[in-house]
Amino acid sequence: MRPWQRLRRPFRRAPHGGVLRLSPPEVLLIGFALLCTLGALLLWLPGSATRPLAWHEALFTATSAVTVTGLSVIDVSQDLTFVGQLVLLVLIQIGGLGFMTFAALTVLLLGARLPLQQQNLVREALGEIAFSDVRHLVKLVIWFALCIEGIGTLLLAIHWVPEYGLKAGLWDGLFHAVSAFNNAGFSTWKNSLSRDVDDPLVTVVITVLFIVGGLGFVVVSDIYRQRRWSRLAMQTKVVLLATLWLNVIATLILLALEWSNPGTLGALGSDFARLQAAWFQAVTPRTAGFNTLDTGSLRDASTLLVMLLMFIGGGASSTASGIKITTFVVLLLTARAFYRNTEHPTAFGRSIPQETVIKAITVALAGVLLVFLTLFGLTITDSRQHFIDLAFETVSAFGTVGLSRGITSDLSLPGQLLLGITMLLGRVGPLSVGYFLATRQSRGVRYAKGDIQIG
Repeated sequence: MRPWQRLRRPFRRAPHGGVLRLSPPEVLLIGFALLCTLGALLLWLPGSATRPLAWHEALFTATSAVTVTGLSVIDVSQDLTFVGQLVLLVLIQIGGLGFMTFAALTVLLLGARLPLQQQNLVREALGEIAFSDVRHLVKLVIWFALCIEGIGTLLLAIHWVPEYGLKAGLWDGLFHAVSAFNNAGFSTWKNSLSRDVDDPLVTVVITVLFIVGGLGFVVVSDIYRQRRWSRLAMQTKVVLLATLWLNVIATLILLALEWSNPGTLGALGSDFARLQAAWFQAVTPRTAGFNTLDTGSLRDASTLLVMLLMFIGGGASSTASGIKITTFVVLLLTARAFYRNTEHPTAFGRSIPQETVIKAITVALAGVLLVFLTLFGLTITDSRQHFIDLAFETVSAFGTVGLSRGITSDLSLPGQLLLGITMLLGRVGPLSVGYFLATRQSRGVRYAKGDIQIG
């Protein structure tokens, strides 16, 4: 049955009740779209904003929150009331952990068992490829997220309460802790975390929150159960090592490129402050969205590096997006295997199946095509903007990062809508590609092989 036919008739009759025709990616996409619409309506209410918001401003902000992006066409600190910021925070939490996770938790709290079909939906929302103990994983995801966010809130409040007072300090701590863990990048301050660029506590707490949130729930579950490096799964080892190396290498490159830049690191008074700022700017593109430096003042080489990091993203089944760090590593290992003339790419003494390689290539290609099409559209709708600014905004939207060179609110209405669609597809798209690859059916007919020259 074609997709539009399933949308017209999402249920079919069965002896034991209705059966959902929609596939998990379709349910996820519809669910996220409904959440964006509901969030826009809540933000559009008079009590949520200090000024009347246009419908497209409310919709863009809600979409950015649900997809945990962080791009905004309004000033969250000035244009939203406490109620509006609270709505934004709830949307971030739901979007980060996945609305199907919350739905599954509701069923579990009622003492009911999850049907197999609902297990598939939750499994797809969490990025799982093989069947697993969904009940255990969902509980671990919720409790782990709440504990980490709670600890982050307390640590940030210790620093901000003496400066801003009890109420404001606690709220700022909670908002930034939830936003950081879910890799959203929204801040209650206009210039994000620039005011704390040289503060070690804020730098460490925020970066730990979004790095942990970007590792992936499956990785966290594996670490919790095994607790020894030798027993960890191959995916866990790949994510941990690749995250470490990417962060370290990006930090060193940014230190070299921006050390004397008066608009970024060159404006800081001490070497330690520069090191902190370089570390923060190196790890935030995957895909946190906070910034302690002026992103628009980065040199072109640094901007391209940040775009690459945003495109790679975080771990699979995490609050981060992008093509995922595992996809990037599989592509590198495949290229290494080709140049070494070996049959299969290998890592940690194990070979990577050809099916995984095909999935990685497909996901990466889908990401490249989405970025190209969005950028192509923006060059038509907003031709007055600089190309590198449009490219940066596009990759940020695809990776649901939230970093911006300051042109988001200056884009035309068609340009903002295009970015909104990109954020939604960037969040749900990789799940959809993975689902269709995982459920690919083998055909009975085989064709003769044909040769095509490559390179």
